Amino acid sequence: MSGHSKWATTKHRKGAQDAKRSALFSKLTRIITVAAKTGGDPNPENNASLAAAIDKAKGYSLPREKIQVAIDKAFGAGADAANFEEVIYEGYGPAGVALYVEALTDNRNRTAADVRAAFTRAGGNLGTTGSVAFMFERKGEIVVDKAGAPDEDELFMLVADAGGEDLEVSEDEVLVYTVPADLMAVKAGLEAAGLTVRGAELAMEPVNPAVVSVVDAKKVFRLVDKLEESDDIQNVYHTMELTDEILAALE
Repeated sequence: MSGHSKWATTKHRKGAQDAKRSALFSKLTRIITVAAKTGGDPNPENNASLAAAIDKAKGYSLPREKIQVAIDKAFGAGADAANFEEVIYEGYGPAGVALYVEALTDNRNRTAADVRAAFTRAGGNLGTTGSVAFMFERKGEIVVDKAGAPDEDELFMLVADAGGEDLEVSEDEVLVYTVPADLMAVKAGLEAAGLTVRGAELAMEPVNPAVVSVVDAKKVFRLVDKLEESDDIQNVYHTMELTDEILAALE
């Protein structure tokens, strides 16, 4: 798997996002709206994508009423209709690190211009569709509280019984990987087994993470931060292996 990448990326990004909470809420409501509209059902029990989007939003304390407004917007009409489309941007940042950028936008030209400018200023460049996608794999990711969880061997058995594929253990959390379609089913299985789930979402994991210097890692994260300043950008994934040295430098 991708080693420390998830833990450090989550910590790094959440710190930046918490400082811009209103922007974060805007991103989360877009995800919910698009998931509801794409799935064609406002009931998360019948719409796995919507269930995952709601679960992620709750993890960031998005108010219940905002969640409902976002769902309602997916089935509105006229001025209330949702006109967002999903767009993927692929490219290379500093040190040749590949980046996979997920956006939800109501103005493709505006978003493309913003993304291109961010890459250019960072000394990177946008690629064509599919130019870096093959370097990533879509996974379901479930974060479990390590406190109160059994030892790693027993935990692995619980994960396997719930349908999970693999796990990573950090100091205070356990990251469980799943097939994308099984995300919510595995989450329910882990909760039924008595584990405390902090969040569940779909993500892109690098297939072969690349080791870069601390200096280059910081440059890449500056590009990630710049991209995420846009309300249109939902997620930015990279192929860096975050070593202990890089983790220490990000503290």
